[in-house]
Amino acid sequence: MSALQMTPLNAFHRRHGGRMVDFAGWDMPVQYQSILEEHKGVRNAAGLFDVSHMGEAEVKGSEALKFLQHLVTNDCSKLFPGRVLYTVMCYPHGGVVDDLLVYMRGPGDYFLCLNAGNIAKDIAWMQEQARGFDCTVVNRSADYGQLAIQGPRATALVQTLTQTNLAELKYYHFTEGEVAGVPCLISRTGYTGEDGVELYCAAGDTERLAETVVAAGAPFGLQLAALGARDSLRLEAGFPLYGHEITELINPIAAGLGWVVKFDKGPFIGSDVLKAEKEKGPAKRIVFFKTGDRRIVRAGTAVLSAAGTTVGTVVSGTLSPILNEAIGSALIESAAAKESLAVDIRGVKMNLSLVKPPFVPLKKN
Repeated sequence: MSALQMTPLNAFHRRHGGRMVDFAGWDMPVQYQSILEEHKGVRNAAGLFDVSHMGEAEVKGSEALKFLQHLVTNDCSKLFPGRVLYTVMCYPHGGVVDDLLVYMRGPGDYFLCLNAGNIAKDIAWMQEQARGFDCTVVNRSADYGQLAIQGPRATALVQTLTQTNLAELKYYHFTEGEVAGVPCLISRTGYTGEDGVELYCAAGDTERLAETVVAAGAPFGLQLAALGARDSLRLEAGFPLYGHEITELINPIAAGLGWVVKFDKGPFIGSDVLKAEKEKGPAKRIVFFKTGDRRIVRAGTAVLSAAGTTVGTVVSGTLSPILNEAIGSALIESAAAKESLAVDIRGVKMNLSLVKPPFVPLKKN
């Protein structure tokens, strides 16, 4: 067995009482006190997450844009310095390699944020696809720490620590500046559906920055938040998680991410398959549901039709602390989306009500 990887905040988590677990090969906190309270703290005030396990890569060169247009589904030509783009990259058969953020620093200079469990796979895939393009793909994951401060009071909190005017920083935009004296890439993004920022900094500065944010956060109701709350928050917002709503076998059309697939930009990896999928309609697709019951519907649970036949499988499930009921997502036969659906939880039939996410009103800037 290989040793667990650690973020620059490993000692910080233990000092602050984090309950540590193995998450995609990383030693990470699943909670500090209560997932419920951490979740509500982010929705009502502010939460601080360590997301330093996420991967970072740089794509640079005269054909960096041409390469990215080939690599990902969204249209990177729409980017300009200071703009962030959410997209996915696909295999030739249309399945998802990963979803990611693309930051444009300048012409021929792009910064990518990747999922933690996919770093090695993603870097290898991108470097292989970059052959023939005048650009380089460099793994910078070990060089960065990353903090996410999220919630309706998050931006006001961070503003007390920086001279950068965050009010001028629009959603899915970024800038460079100092936060608490630490040079950062300040990004108006997040994975909770709330307002807030994500701060990328040098790995060696991460712990000092985190402690400063914690100290400054008391008047703003800041709570430390961990993986448990991160998952319930993202599911309430209806955001996909790689390995659940998107996988090597679940393409972006089936996942409901057609809005990040831009066929008019020209061909890209998997474009022919995805275009055919869009035109005929996917045989299976991702749906989101709630139950009216507090019992969590776990991933892997069979989704049943009114006749009792299996028409799909739950891929994510949790208790919504805001709705106080179970919510989730499932991959089902597309035709079944118009039927009455249910699950069997230890012999008890629970009906599913399909919902167009987000499950709760969100407060993005």
